[in-house]
Amino acid sequence: MSLKIRLARGGAKKRPYYQIVVANVRSPRDGRFVEKVGSYNPMLPQDSQDRIRLNTDRIQYWLSVGAQPTDRVARFLGNAKLISMPEIRETPQKSAPKTKAQERVKAEEESRKAKEEAAKTPVVETEALPEAEAVVEAEAVVEAEKPAEEVPAEKDEEPAAS
Repeated sequence: MSLKIRLARGGAKKRPYYQIVVANVRSPRDGRFVEKVGSYNPMLPQDSQDRIRLNTDRIQYWLSVGAQPTDRVARFLGNAKLISMPEIRETPQKSAPKTKAQERVKAEEESRKAKEEAAKTPVVETEALPEAEAVVEAEAVVEAEKPAEEVPAEKDEEPAAS
């Protein structure tokens, strides 16, 4: 008989309350269990003492007998220092973004980097602006000293004879 330490849901609709139970793997989630070893009330604040209650002696016994905790219960037991903290699993490959989405994300990252670089380059140009302004002002002074060139006016075309 393989045993699991798992959550059995109770409470009303949208008001969950869980019992931490030792149950046979084949029994239903909220059905028959061997022993109740704690409770979990997610509706209470996280710093509340009554949010998670564990009977540590019985949990240690069932772990020594070979009962395996589920992922959520293993986290509770890890926080209570009853077992080592389980490692965080990577997201499954099934939920990884598809190739089109990955290409779109890469394109967005490249455009964002280009915008950041473009935002940085005007800063570099502003350092060179005082020199450029001096050159432009010098050219304006030289052009002002030159006499204006006379451009011959264009002759108006005579209307065509009809």
